[in-house]
Amino acid sequence: MNITLNQQAKQVGAETVAQLLTEIGQDKPGVAVAKNGAVVSRKQWAATPIQEGDTLDVFSVIAGG
Repeated sequence: MNITLNQQAKQVGAETVAQLLTEIGQDKPGVAVAKNGAVVSRKQWAATPIQEGDTLDVFSVIAGG
């Protein structure tokens, strides 16, 4: 299916946020995800479906100050 990932068009086979993160190698601590502008909690990744045309942003959390 076709989605927008971090502002770039991408074709993916994943059906959930968790599967997408595994597919792109970002299934690790320190990652945050927004789907269509709303943050998806880590607890909901496996239950959050991805649909054709969705926009997802994957962020790596960096400590600092």
